[in-house]
Amino acid sequence: MPDILILYYSRGGSVAQLARHIARGVDEVAGMQARLRSVPPVAAVTQQAAPPVPEDGAPYVSRDDLAQCAGLILGSPTRFGNMAAPLKHFLDGTGAEWASGTLVGKPAAVFTSTASMHGGQESTLLSMALPLLHHGMVLVGIPYTEAALSSTRSGGTPYGASHVAGAEDYSEPSDEERVLARALGRRVAQIAQRLLP
Repeated sequence: MPDILILYYSRGGSVAQLARHIARGVDEVAGMQARLRSVPPVAAVTQQAAPPVPEDGAPYVSRDDLAQCAGLILGSPTRFGNMAAPLKHFLDGTGAEWASGTLVGKPAAVFTSTASMHGGQESTLLSMALPLLHHGMVLVGIPYTEAALSSTRSGGTPYGASHVAGAEDYSEPSDEERVLARALGRRVAQIAQRLLP
């Protein structure tokens, strides 16, 4: 069964929580399934070999995950309006996939979580979208036909799903944030289905 790779880095748990809501949206599309994967912390990569399996949460991503997926949804917390270093580190190492066209023509989307309102959500989403464009992917956002996009008072943007976690870096997504995350997952899965050979 074709899958949508939901690849993220989450330190406090909020991005992982949003990833699970996106996965539910993917799984709502008949014939498609979500594959949750994470990236190891940069310190584990640069100071010592990362363990083959994280202590909890989604397994670490492999190159095969990229090759096998029908679509890709990237998630990261915001770090000064940019994606977190572990996700950037992983993307910087995908030169072979770029050269071979592994991701060309596949749909892609992005999601994030911030500790505060106006904490750089949209610039973080855009920072994650740039490498996807270089990979030749088809970017998917959230259209304003999703009513929650106009009613949300926390996260949610046309650039991708988002969540305002608060100062503790973890809180449950609001009703609108959950609805928009699921809508993004469904949308990517539906477009992936149309693009499959």
